[in-house]
Amino acid sequence: MNLRNELTTAAKPTSQVMTFSKSALRAALAVVALATISMAAEPPNAPSSVMPIEAAIIESSVPVTSHEFVAPRPEVKPVDLKFVSLSLISTGSTFADSYTTLFARQNWLAGKKGVCNMEVQSAYLYGTHPTVGRAYAVASLKSAGSVAAAYYLRKHHNKFWSIPLVANSIVGLQGVTQNMSACN
Repeated sequence: MNLRNELTTAAKPTSQVMTFSKSALRAALAVVALATISMAAEPPNAPSSVMPIEAAIIESSVPVTSHEFVAPRPEVKPVDLKFVSLSLISTGSTFADSYTTLFARQNWLAGKKGVCNMEVQSAYLYGTHPTVGRAYAVASLKSAGSVAAAYYLRKHHNKFWSIPLVANSIVGLQGVTQNMSACN
């Protein structure tokens, strides 16, 4: 009966190894923690330890001669003729898409069969039978979003500033083409 309460001989070395491992791990963690937070006995041999901090901030430069001078880029106004014309094309194509999308509602109200009488391609935007207000609200939001994105990119001198306007124009013109061929 006494044998059940005692550890077997095979279990004793395992528990001793585990105890030693835990102790060694704790000691290693203590050394690492104390080494990172302890101060050095001597100051480091670095330029910052000898020089005042303010002197390290000052940087000397070589004067630029006239033949090395590069003229600064001229400031581009965010809104110019190119920006306005692309914005008008983008907005026009978006509103044309919304206008031709309303053909589906007109066909549905007239009871026409065999032609498109519900919005299929962008029903998540316009609804299956788009109303005039919703169609033009969608067009306004799409146009305003693309113009705002292009303005932001142009203001921050991004060379891809025209991509939102061109993409909106392409999507709008594709919608006009689809609506004219299927709903008219």
